[in-house]
Amino acid sequence: MLTLKVLRDNPEKVIERLAVKNFDAREIVEKVISLDDRRKALQTESDSLLSEQKKAAAAIGMLMKQGKKEEAEAAKKEVASLKARSTELLAQAEENNKELESQLVLLPNMPCELVPLGKSAADNLVVKEGGPEPDLPENALPHWELAKKYDIIDFDLGVKITGAGFPVYKGKGAKLQRALINYFLDRNTAAGYKEVEPPVVVNAASGFGTGQLPDKEAQMYYVGLDDFYLVPTAEVPVTNIFRDVILPEDAFPQKLTAYTPCFRREAGSYGKDVRGLNRLHQFDKVEIVRVEKPENSYAALDEMIAHVESLVKELGLKYHILRLCGGDMSFTSAITYDFELYSAAQGRWLEISSVSNFESYQANRLHLRYKDENGKTQLCHTLNGSSLALPRVVAALLEDNQKDGYIEIPEVLRPYTGFDRID
Repeated sequence: MLTLKVLRDNPEKVIERLAVKNFDAREIVEKVISLDDRRKALQTESDSLLSEQKKAAAAIGMLMKQGKKEEAEAAKKEVASLKARSTELLAQAEENNKELESQLVLLPNMPCELVPLGKSAADNLVVKEGGPEPDLPENALPHWELAKKYDIIDFDLGVKITGAGFPVYKGKGAKLQRALINYFLDRNTAAGYKEVEPPVVVNAASGFGTGQLPDKEAQMYYVGLDDFYLVPTAEVPVTNIFRDVILPEDAFPQKLTAYTPCFRREAGSYGKDVRGLNRLHQFDKVEIVRVEKPENSYAALDEMIAHVESLVKELGLKYHILRLCGGDMSFTSAITYDFELYSAAQGRWLEISSVSNFESYQANRLHLRYKDENGKTQLCHTLNGSSLALPRVVAALLEDNQKDGYIEIPEVLRPYTGFDRID
């Protein structure tokens, strides 16, 4: 959530920057400032009334001592009137503050100056390419056909048990999943990220803290009886570890990693681009999360991008890195870099990671702060990235490593899988 200070100090800059996200913020910004003006006015009047109440209450005691009962009674009536007005002001202030909060959460995060202009994914900027060109046999198969051929992923069985988008991994397919999770976690912990195992259901406060609520209810699975949500990403529970926390100045960086199953409804998804593992309702993902002092967050972002790239390189897959344009960014992000793998059998790019800096936007919602060297309380910066999301990694691994009669397992995964091929 943007801070009132940012909005009040330079409202035109906020409007200008949010236009990069193709978001017209003028009406909301003006309303927020108006509501904040009213908040201040109500507070000023309330403070004045409180001062008057104190004076009147003190006067009652003096008048009683002096035997001036009639004047004391009049003073009591005045105090009662002041209290009634104070109660009225309190109710008005509460209503005003609720409206102010409801308007603030409608504003997305401002994109940083590096974010390119654009309206859709077609306008994203390729900043780096790497990895070998896949050497495929003739008549190469897409991963859903490879999965059936080698009996490693059963999409039909998942439909029977649950529905579309909930595959069943079998045999070497299940072992490959487990191998990737362990490999990613080991590489993350070796890079200094502390492993945590968080819950995979969260309350509404957690969803609000990281910006999933009230923006993405339609994409989240809701457990109505308990008012819980299934996590769409480990970012939500892991970042909420720091909700309502004030960190000491020397506590940085905070670096955490976690594996969780993730759940997304993907409402309205259909067509060839969602076949097989391309888009699922339940999938495995390993996440990295960082909390940083503001002056260090962009250096941390660069470190995270380099770390995710190292994972992709070690898997030996063709990839590129995109800097997302304003129109393709999330509501909460200040800047995002996407990693995509090339699926040669499908002839398309598959997103496998987003690495984002949220600056202070999430921290303001989370009340996540730190004490600076002068003892002053400041908002932290939060960052997160997939390292990595498994389904499309598996899709690219299967397709790009298919040979005549088998699928080759990348060398770095063999100590984890216990086999070097799927046949």
